[in-house]
Amino acid sequence: MTSNGKIRVGVLFGGRSGEHEISLRSALSVMSAMDPKRYEIVPIGIDRGGRWYLEDDALKLLADTTPDLKALSAGDNPVTLLPHPNNRALVRAPAPGDLARGANSTGGAISEPLDVIFPVLHGTFGEDGTVQGLLELTGIPYVGAGVLGSAIGMDKDVQKRLLRDAKVPVVRYHAILRAEWEATHAPARRLARDLGYPVFVKPNAAGSSIGISKVKCAADLDAALEDAFQYDRKALIEAPCSGREFEVAVLGNDRPEASVAGEVIVGAAHDFYSYESKYVDPEGAATRIPAEVPRALMKRLGAIAVRAFKALSLNGMARVDFLADRRLRRIYVNEVNTIPGFTSISMYPKLWEASGLPVTKLIDRLIELALDARRERDQLKFTYRPKS
Repeated sequence: MTSNGKIRVGVLFGGRSGEHEISLRSALSVMSAMDPKRYEIVPIGIDRGGRWYLEDDALKLLADTTPDLKALSAGDNPVTLLPHPNNRALVRAPAPGDLARGANSTGGAISEPLDVIFPVLHGTFGEDGTVQGLLELTGIPYVGAGVLGSAIGMDKDVQKRLLRDAKVPVVRYHAILRAEWEATHAPARRLARDLGYPVFVKPNAAGSSIGISKVKCAADLDAALEDAFQYDRKALIEAPCSGREFEVAVLGNDRPEASVAGEVIVGAAHDFYSYESKYVDPEGAATRIPAEVPRALMKRLGAIAVRAFKALSLNGMARVDFLADRRLRRIYVNEVNTIPGFTSISMYPKLWEASGLPVTKLIDRLIELALDARRERDQLKFTYRPKS
């Protein structure tokens, strides 16, 4: 904590995944919404090549990629980030002790130690447990799921297996490795036939609908799998559930709570909620918050979301995405996102705002949960001394 009583928060963004730009947008929104009376913001950026940048250099990374840096002041509270004479770029990932000491290998890029890290990294090398492992080694509290929960949240195959075991409904699917596909295409074609066309093909560990295809006939399956295998060594072939899509935000540690449910309404020009409909086409999708569903179903969606959160050993936050048929008789968890988007169009902050928790208070709560989780972990013993 600084001499003026503010909590020093490192906001970690960018990264090497295909969701780099979305991370930048989320970081801008998070920093804009943080109360400057409570927090001192320390931006930490990672470029596409994996190089780390601190403070002024991190802001330059944002400015170079996101020219409209005015977005930093888009929220109710403008962000003020004072320059520091020692700021320099980090040209490699920091060693575990660097962030905890408030320094890097070139000698003191961070002016003071950090109190907590807010990772706003989406996808591979950020949402999958890798960065969380680094932060565990530093001993700094961090927002969101831990190493295990993050890894499970990213691996859709493992995630679905655990959800199925916890009696959380998921669509029928098959997983296939790239090596199996390259050896012979026959098994994948047989599995798709078993599910029945149309099917969805997606990378096992990716987000923001990157690499996902809706395959309407057998002739298009090979190209869809080739696309998915660009992003991961394992792909999923899933049965469809055409109808309606809902999302629920979950917040908490041991006693998580669910927001109201929101509905995603995909534009007529798109077959499904794709990357293009989310981020490229302004008319690609609309949201309805809260969703227009019976009260009993709203309650059921929240209960399933909390059950999924617990089944996957999550902490802090998650967004649970649902698929339902048009009559709302069949409801499935599509996936769970452990670092949901915080952009101006993202559902997670919007769902909590509709539930009575504005984004500034939501960020306060997430940071409190991170500090609580670290205090609880610090009470554990990591060495054993035999009783005399």
